[in-house]
Amino acid sequence: MFPPAYHPVRSEPVEDLPSASTSSARTESRPGTTESAEQALRRLEWTVLRRLDGLLQGDYRTLLRGAGLDLADLREYQSGDDVRHIDWNVTARLQLPHVRVYTEDREMSAWFLLDLSPSVDFGSGTRSKREQLADFVAVLARLLTRHGNRVGALLYNGGLQAVLPPGSGRRHVLQLLQRVQTAPAHDAAQPPGLTRLQDLLGAAAGVLKRRSTVFVLSDFISEPGWEQPLARLALRHEVVAVRLYDALEQALPDLGLLPLQDAETGELLWVDTHDPAFRARFAQLAAQREETLRRTLARAGVDALELAADEDLVSSLLRFTELRRQRSRARSAPPPVHLRLVRNTSVEALP
Repeated sequence: MFPPAYHPVRSEPVEDLPSASTSSARTESRPGTTESAEQALRRLEWTVLRRLDGLLQGDYRTLLRGAGLDLADLREYQSGDDVRHIDWNVTARLQLPHVRVYTEDREMSAWFLLDLSPSVDFGSGTRSKREQLADFVAVLARLLTRHGNRVGALLYNGGLQAVLPPGSGRRHVLQLLQRVQTAPAHDAAQPPGLTRLQDLLGAAAGVLKRRSTVFVLSDFISEPGWEQPLARLALRHEVVAVRLYDALEQALPDLGLLPLQDAETGELLWVDTHDPAFRARFAQLAAQREETLRRTLARAGVDALELAADEDLVSSLLRFTELRRQRSRARSAPPPVHLRLVRNTSVEALP
């Protein structure tokens, strides 16, 4: 469905890269940061969390809502209600749609589904996508757990590597961050292969028993087939797709003859980036992939946050908070088509 994850292979600094992502390209998948989990979390507490506290002014609950498992009442369906809360037995008996009304839990549960496959190790600037992933998870987990909420994680790299059960507190966040930092890279002795994101999503469906907010962090460079597992997961849970990307994956500068390597398969190609027709074709394929991915996530019924490898985390989390506010306001509008069809249409038949 999507073009392979080809990245430049150079050992010397690349000085012609555009704007904020300029620094140096890496010759191979970038290794994890040399910071310890404690050092990284302390840095983020001072540079990110303190700024967020002032900007959010305690409004952290816009990030996610409680699971709301306690049934409080039944009432007639109103435009904008979540169709997942429709009581079909009462609806059939009264011949009018009715929904269950729940008492929202004070505590919230969140799960991080982390794609740590080789393509996530790439970064053309000062940071890799994996480093950005680790910082994002640490900040969001700390923001939630210090208010008594619980977070868990599933780590994937060619297969499910680890499951971290939900927990709260700073020590639990440190354990999560350490797991991400020390997750083993793909075994070079094993045959290379593409990421199968559907395996991670399928594993999550089996692990997550209670309705939760689920953050899927990935660059979504994967074999086809993850779309329906994601849609099924979104029927039961509140899912947010955090798409990691690097500026060099969307457009190539004029660097002359350049080796490109597919981080997923190891395939190596030499290309002439001095050719404007090649650069235009590369950008066109990248744009097509972007548009297809956005449409796929929208059909699956998930919120999406795009996160660049070199992006300021405060800005991205404020964008995410605004996205959640807009989502909450949109609940007064009619539900999207893919949800209105759920009652009489199988997930596999959704557009």
